[in-house]
Amino acid sequence: MAFIDIFAWIILLVLFITAIAVFVALGMMPGRIARKRGHPWAEAVTVGSWATLIFGFVLWPLILVWAYVDVPAGRETPK
Repeated sequence: MAFIDIFAWIILLVLFITAIAVFVALGMMPGRIARKRGHPWAEAVTVGSWATLIFGFVLWPLILVWAYVDVPAGRETPK
């Protein structure tokens, strides 16, 4: 194999690892935001984030907005 072939495989490997890292970071982001903000449904936000990423990414922005939504007064879940 020539040097250019080896270099191409290294670049391909780096791109693959970067794509996996971005996917994981996007999957974790809404859940972390929800937990940090004290969202009462933080676990549901986390599950929704991973589910939408795995099944097509279409509703992921909606889950991200949901992580930022504050619960109206008087509608908190019992502990």
